[in-house]
Amino acid sequence: MSHLNATYDCAIIGGGLAGLCLAIQLAQQGHSVIVFEKHKYPFHKVCGEYVSNESFDFLCRLGVPLKEWDLPQISNIGISSEKGFMLQAPLLLGGFGISRYKLDNELVTIALKHDVMVADNTKIIDVQKNNVITSKGNFEARIVAGAFGKQNPLFAKDAPVAKVDNYIGVKYHIRTNFPADRIELHNFSQGYCGISKIEDDEYCLCYLAHSALLKAHGNSIKQMEEQALMKNPFLKNIFRNSDFVWKAPVTVSNIRFEARKLVDDRLIYLGDAAGCISPLTGNGMSMACYTAYMLSSLMNDYLSGRCTYESLASKYTTQWNAYFLKRIRTGKQLQYLFGKRGLSDLALRLLSPLGKIKSRIIEATHGQPF
Repeated sequence: MSHLNATYDCAIIGGGLAGLCLAIQLAQQGHSVIVFEKHKYPFHKVCGEYVSNESFDFLCRLGVPLKEWDLPQISNIGISSEKGFMLQAPLLLGGFGISRYKLDNELVTIALKHDVMVADNTKIIDVQKNNVITSKGNFEARIVAGAFGKQNPLFAKDAPVAKVDNYIGVKYHIRTNFPADRIELHNFSQGYCGISKIEDDEYCLCYLAHSALLKAHGNSIKQMEEQALMKNPFLKNIFRNSDFVWKAPVTVSNIRFEARKLVDDRLIYLGDAAGCISPLTGNGMSMACYTAYMLSSLMNDYLSGRCTYESLASKYTTQWNAYFLKRIRTGKQLQYLFGKRGLSDLALRLLSPLGKIKSRIIEATHGQPF
């Protein structure tokens, strides 16, 4: 995109799932929208690439042809400890597997059809009230949304109030012998790894590890995998008996799970920028979709003159807390158990025979179809 100075109804910082879903809805409602993305489409992103079925119909309504793509349907989960114990459970609502490369690129295509201005490969320098200062010019918007994911960029100016754990994320696409209807989560010291099928007979293998673990292994991902991840026999089998599609993984660093604000005088936050659910719950992608679904209606009222910014902020905060706060807290409690060798093994063994309790825990981290 060339250097422009333009005015839009809404500027969205971050062209991932939440940002693109919000952009499409606002454009469908007749508003002018620009999306800023620091990467160039299409691109791979660190993500578990499992989507809960609660957002299936929503994505179809946006125009994503999920029913035509014959994606793997996932209905079972296994969770292992480093000591080799595996908990089994059904996923009552279930989900499907799809790469972010495929899904985000389809959403960009839909956004462009609705006349959304997509400014990819664009760096955000600062946000000053309704002015977005970028590497490709300055842009004015009546309202600005932050959908930049788990990492807090400098312009967000939202330093954590206390010391929090810092993680790295690593993702591969692999080919392996693994059930298409199953997702597994595997514990290792200071982290956990998930595997599930996506399109084209490939599988997403993605893990979260404490940054201290990487540092302890000389900042070598390969060494960390050999000496830490593969202590879990299930992970050792996957790493040893799979074909890795890429020469090197996709990585992201400085992932934090501190409390985040929803609204300030410059930005309305959505998706992981508003609040991260623990990745081990496998529900972050659907949460991103729902925040965009929730916010589009409220933003439409504001842009149509039916409410003030203060009213929008208040309603959004109330709705977000009602729908997500308990789920995020549950996810944090579960995450505390993961990555701890003895504690996670004990917890999995105690939960394994308790079918109803297992189902309630899974349901507590998921919502209903919308």
